[in-house]
Amino acid sequence: MRLHKRSLTLHGHRTSLALEPEFWSALEEIARTRSQSLAATIAQIDDNRANDAALASAVRLAVLAHYRNASLQ
Repeated sequence: MRLHKRSLTLHGHRTSLALEPEFWSALEEIARTRSQSLAATIAQIDDNRANDAALASAVRLAVLAHYRNASLQ
């Protein structure tokens, strides 16, 4: 599966993030359910990730956690 790279601004700084298309779709869905922009959703994940965790890994884990929690309800 190819990674898709997108550029975004987090806390006033430009960055890029490469994820599989399925993760981008899931992130967009999560952002819609929270009534947030995609950048705001990713910024929240960024704020809560461990200092040594890569942003892409933290995003994938956050998406996984979101859907795991949803399946338990």
